[in-house]
Amino acid sequence: MIRACLFACLMAAPLHAQEATEAARTAARELERASVQLDRAKDARDRVAALTDTVRAYETGLAAMRDGLRAATIREIELNRDLQSREAEVAQLLGVLQAISDSAGPKQLVHPGGPVGAARTAMMVSSVTPGLAQRAADLRADVTEITELRRVQEEAADRLRQGLQEVQEARTTLSQALADRTDLPTRFTADPVRMAILLSASETLEQFAGQIDQLAESEQPVDLPPISDRKGRLAFPVQGELIRAAGEADAAGVVRPGILVATREKALVTSPTAATIRYVGPFLDYGLVSILEPEPDLLFVFAGLETGYGTAGQVIPEGSPVGLMGGADDEPDDLQSQSVDRGGAERPETLYIEVRQGDTPVDPLEWFGSDKE
Repeated sequence: MIRACLFACLMAAPLHAQEATEAARTAARELERASVQLDRAKDARDRVAALTDTVRAYETGLAAMRDGLRAATIREIELNRDLQSREAEVAQLLGVLQAISDSAGPKQLVHPGGPVGAARTAMMVSSVTPGLAQRAADLRADVTEITELRRVQEEAADRLRQGLQEVQEARTTLSQALADRTDLPTRFTADPVRMAILLSASETLEQFAGQIDQLAESEQPVDLPPISDRKGRLAFPVQGELIRAAGEADAAGVVRPGILVATREKALVTSPTAATIRYVGPFLDYGLVSILEPEPDLLFVFAGLETGYGTAGQVIPEGSPVGLMGGADDEPDDLQSQSVDRGGAERPETLYIEVRQGDTPVDPLEWFGSDKE
């Protein structure tokens, strides 16, 4: 009976948090590299490009740090719950050890069963002792793991706070560099009167985008590299998660020809190719909209921005910032509880992306690479 109880207690082997720990440390190294990039970007010849890469590096590092911090926090909770649920087991083990201790030693010489009973008791004790030692070692490993996880969480939270402050600095510096930029060619100037008329007359984004080329005055030809041969391999314009495919109805039953991408707050949106900016500004309830023309009869539409960069008529190089998503700047307080309570749902902003060839919308995923996260 005693042996059966002990074996039941020894069944579960402890898990380890090495993956969570290594993920947090890897993310910390990524944030360190981003910090170095930020220092170098301030003196770079092409500050906009350097700062754009820096912001993207911070976004990648912060996402990895959040994931690592979340995994470590969840693992600690699991271990604590497991230890609490095994309090009865531990008490039972202590009782068994006490019973074995009481039946060992000189008392074996006067065992009620005689020499045979004493021998059987000795065999039982010798068979369960290694299991007890292993169980004690497993419990010590769990306690050690909890201690290590708490240390990792503290270090990760500190580095995350620092990273949040640095990425805010990088975004501010990037916005200033874009405002100071004077080296972009201008293809045309937009007619503000016709722009206002078209905005007031357009009831849908599709209708507005279809007539956007009518707003240009004194348009000059610009030699942009063709991108048809890169179809399906263009860089995705934002770090996020695809939540609605083209032609898929939303909760209200509305079907749109573009895709919807969930992003983190203040995520940077960049141009997947060199392109002419056809429009930057508000439109209906879409928030700020940026419409890019990478080649004739092809438009990339990004809707849902909080901040838009550039002006209509400018020709921007590939990878240039198009805008920032909305949301408040990340707060460094209570990061660990947020990482668990929100369950990883830290993408409250949505970017609508539409691609139009001529007058026809096409699935944007036909143009962008296969890695949509």
